[in-house]
Amino acid sequence: MDITPGTRASDAERNAIVAQLGTHLADGRLDLGEYDQRVAKVYATTTRDELAVVLSDLPPLTKQQQAAAPAERKSGTRFPIWQRIEAGSWLGVSVIVLVIWGLISLTAGELTYFWPMWVIGPWGAVLVFRVITGWEADPPLRDSGQN
Repeated sequence: MDITPGTRASDAERNAIVAQLGTHLADGRLDLGEYDQRVAKVYATTTRDELAVVLSDLPPLTKQQQAAAPAERKSGTRFPIWQRIEAGSWLGVSVIVLVIWGLISLTAGELTYFWPMWVIGPWGAVLVFRVITGWEADPPLRDSGQN
């Protein structure tokens, strides 16, 4: 990456530096605390020369290391982790209320009112809407307060 001093840094350049820091963390050159401090510093920077300072005491990555970093971050799914957690929670609660309804119906000796639809339906509809529309699929970067 060509880093020209005094020029304002873009979000893509910040993300590239954070990816490099992640590789250095994985290689053991940084501990988690130092990685966290440097990432915070990267997102607080405004110019490219400030970005260069973050990496100044670390060796440059080889082409092979830089190519491997994006492949390691790919999870193979288009669903963000929080949507997978929400879907797992929905599935777990759905199974629980269906089991409760089934036990009540079994105890009563007949099929009772299917009340689980009021738990499963609306929650599932909201999750499906969010997946289809992509709403909250890619959260915006937080504003650091510097303009």
